[in-house]
Amino acid sequence: MADERELFDVTIIGGGPAGLYAAFYSGLREMKTKIIEFQPFLGGKINVYPEKVIWDVGGLPPTTGEKLIEFLVQQGTAFNPEVVLNEKVTAIDKDGDGMFVLRTASGRSHYSRTVILAIGYGILKPMKLNLEGADRYEASNLHYTVKSIGRFRDKTVLIAGGGNSAIDWANELSEFARMVYLTYRKDTLKGHEASVTMLEKNGVVCLPNTGIVRLIPSASDEDRIGRVALRDLEDGSTAELEIDDLVVCHGYDRETDIIANSNVRIEMKDEYCVKGTPSGETSVPGLFAAGDILWHEGKLHLIAGCFQDAANAVNRAKQYIAPDAPGWGMVSSHNELFKERNRELKKRLFAELAAQKG
Repeated sequence: MADERELFDVTIIGGGPAGLYAAFYSGLREMKTKIIEFQPFLGGKINVYPEKVIWDVGGLPPTTGEKLIEFLVQQGTAFNPEVVLNEKVTAIDKDGDGMFVLRTASGRSHYSRTVILAIGYGILKPMKLNLEGADRYEASNLHYTVKSIGRFRDKTVLIAGGGNSAIDWANELSEFARMVYLTYRKDTLKGHEASVTMLEKNGVVCLPNTGIVRLIPSASDEDRIGRVALRDLEDGSTAELEIDDLVVCHGYDRETDIIANSNVRIEMKDEYCVKGTPSGETSVPGLFAAGDILWHEGKLHLIAGCFQDAANAVNRAKQYIAPDAPGWGMVSSHNELFKERNRELKKRLFAELAAQKG
């Protein structure tokens, strides 16, 4: 572990797509870089849907979330940034020398010339089912994320929620499960039209105007849900549904206390977004932002958009430290930093081709 007072050129708070690309690009610009991530793993929110197929990242064919994380981490750590996991930054301050001091829940402080906020919409915590005793089933068949689609094969699954996440999982799981039910408290769903249309085609049974009122343990295992009591919110009647698994998609509580607790004044657009420029600058000199946490006119809230945010933030951070530095990094095809790496990749490729021929 680095000495607590070791000074970095740039410290990136958040290890999701924006943070990882910022780490790559800051390495490209030869900056001493650190990533601090609250979770015990990198990848950010994509870890919520590792088996979901992602279509809209430029230059990549349809790719699972798990594979995309693998690519992002490989690229983001190419220049060997220091990576600190399981570390929650609680406040951003400045010392008497004008250096940023990042205070953490562990009591450790991190020192940096510049900071890039890449925390998405903040720390995401799934909104749990508000029923007495529900937590006892979390180790068995009550799920707030879907880590493996295969575990639902030939099962009867109830999904609770009326938004895009619930609809997407209902469609995804319909290909594997024996039966999928979707319960939601409104009379209409809030998802994309095409996804809602797919529910009927995929045989998903929709239960509008219903809510879960009780979880009933299995007769053979009291630590598993066997049945769910549902209430019709129009007439008040109840009915029980026998299930194998329950997936709850009620959204997330988003924690952005880091901004409220900081001594530096960070101007916000709203509760979850920092007001900035297209170049990633915030109201605090030397503090930049990238990804979903950043708002500016023309903002694109896609994984593809966060890459440009990250590169812009790094370029401005570089010029903050070294005002005479170029405004952008040299492209990889002409960059001296990649010559040796390219030779190694070519050697490996030729060796693999020779092995295949042999």
